[in-house]
Amino acid sequence: MNEFEFVKSSYSGGQANQECVEVATNVRGTVAVRDSKQSDGPVIRVTDAAWAAFAAAR
Repeated sequence: MNEFEFVKSSYSGGQANQECVEVATNVRGTVAVRDSKQSDGPVIRVTDAAWAAFAAAR
C-alpha cells in the first residue's frame, strides 16, 4: 500500500479546533483526503482529474 504524506489544507483554520482537512498528493494519480482530527480514520481517495474538478467548482 502506498503511504500518503498528508498536509493540512490552506483552507483549514489556524486554531486547533478549526483544522479539518488534510490532503496528500504524493502518490501519482491519486489525491487522498482525510479529517485532520481523525488521522487514523477513513481516507477518501480520488483521481487527480476528479480532485481538479472539485477544486475548480468552488
